[in-house]
Amino acid sequence: MNFSEVFKQSNQLCKVSPDGKYLATCVQYRLVVRDINSLQIVHLYTCLDQVMHMEWSSDSLFILCAMYKRGLVQVWSLEQPDWHCKIDEGSIGLVSSRWSPDGRHILNTTEFNLRVTVWSLCTKAVSYIKYPKACQKGVDFSADGRYMALAERRECKDYISVFVCDDWHLLRHFESETQDLAGLEWSPNSCVLAVWDSCLEYKILLYSLDGRLLSLYSAYEWSLGIKSVAWSPSSQFLAVGSYDEKVRILNHITWKKITEFEHPATIINTKAVVFKEVEKRPTCLVSDEITQLPAQVPVIKPDPDRANPKIGISTLAFSADNRFLATKNDNMPQSLWVWDMQRLSLLAVLEQTAPVRCFVWDPRRPRLALCTGNTKVYLWSPAGCVSVNVPVEGSFQVQSLFWHCSGSSLVLLSKEHVCLCYLNSCFGGPNISHKHITFMSL
Repeated sequence: MNFSEVFKQSNQLCKVSPDGKYLATCVQYRLVVRDINSLQIVHLYTCLDQVMHMEWSSDSLFILCAMYKRGLVQVWSLEQPDWHCKIDEGSIGLVSSRWSPDGRHILNTTEFNLRVTVWSLCTKAVSYIKYPKACQKGVDFSADGRYMALAERRECKDYISVFVCDDWHLLRHFESETQDLAGLEWSPNSCVLAVWDSCLEYKILLYSLDGRLLSLYSAYEWSLGIKSVAWSPSSQFLAVGSYDEKVRILNHITWKKITEFEHPATIINTKAVVFKEVEKRPTCLVSDEITQLPAQVPVIKPDPDRANPKIGISTLAFSADNRFLATKNDNMPQSLWVWDMQRLSLLAVLEQTAPVRCFVWDPRRPRLALCTGNTKVYLWSPAGCVSVNVPVEGSFQVQSLFWHCSGSSLVLLSKEHVCLCYLNSCFGGPNISHKHITFMSL
C-alpha cells in the first residue's frame, strides 16, 4: 500500500474523471487537472471567483465550475484549453448547477427555486422548466441517461414531471400522492421511480415510467419516518432507513417488506463479528482476538428539544455485487453495520474510537473504506478489517474519501489537502507495509 504526495484543495472539490484518466481539484478560484498516473499538472484554469461546485461531464471532455455567489458557471474543455463557456444567471441568482447525462447540457436552478434553466453547449439554446420543488433530492436522471424526473410544487400539491433528455420534451406529468415530497430516485435499471415523503409521514411510493403507481409502502404512523433510501445495484432491493433505527428491505416483485434490520445497543447475534478499534503504536502489528458476546455498542442519547435529532439510519450503501449493505445509525455514530444480503442477517459491526464520517464501497470488489476524521483509513472485506496510517508530513486528518473507478486507489481528502492511496486487490498483499497498518481486534 503506497501513498502519493499531498496537494492542496478547497471546499472538498476533488473528482476523478469518469474515464479514470484525470484528477481535478479546485484551489480557491483555480481549477487544476492532473494526470491520474503521474499526478503531473496537464491543465490549469483560472475562474472568475472562488469555485463552490465542480463536476465532470459524462465523457470526461468538459468540467463545470459553479460560483453560486456570483450566479456564474464556467465550463472548460480538456481537448481545447483555449475554449471556454460562461453562463451568467444574472440577478435571478443560482443555487445549483449540474450536467445532463449527455455532457452537452447544463441545468441551473435559480434562487428560491423559481425555475430550472437548461443550457445547450452545442446550439446555445435555452429551455426553462417551471415550479421545481426545493427538497432534499428533487431531480434525478435515469441510469441509461434517457429520462429526467423532476419534483414540482404547484398550488400546495406535489407533482412529478418526466422529461426526455434528448430534446427536453415532457413525457409524463402526474400528481404525487405525497404530503410533502422529500426526494425521488430512479432504480438502476431505469424502470421504477421511488418517491418518498418528508420525515413527518412514513410513505414511499413506486411509480412506473408512464406514471402508474405500482405500490405504496408505509411502516407506521404518527412518528418521524423515512431518513434515507438506497437501491441495490441490481434493482432487486430497495432499502429504506428510518428514524426508528431500522432498515426495511423491499423486494422488486411485490414491493413488500421481506425483512427489517435492527440496530440494537447489545449485539447477541452469534453469527456477527464485532471489530473494535484499539489504540496501538503505529509500528505494532496486532492479531485478532475474539471476545465473548453479547457486545455493547456505544449509544448517544439525542436531544429531543433540538430539530433534526441525531437518531435513525442516515446512510445506506450497497456493495457493487449486491452481496452486502452498510448502514449507519446516527445515535450510534462510532459504529458501522454490515449486513449479508444473501442470508439477510448481520455480518459485522465496525466499532471506531471516533464517529464515522464517510464510508464507500469499492466499485469493483466487495470491500469497504471509511474514515473518522483522524490520520487513518479503515478497510473492511469478508476477510477482515485493517486500519492504515496516512504517512505524510504534518497531520493529514481524513475528512472524506472516495474510490477511483478501477478500485485500484482511494482519494483521501483532509480539510485543505488531498492525496492518493494505492491498494492491492487484497489486504495482505506483498506491497502492504506493516509499518503503517494496525489490525483491529475483535
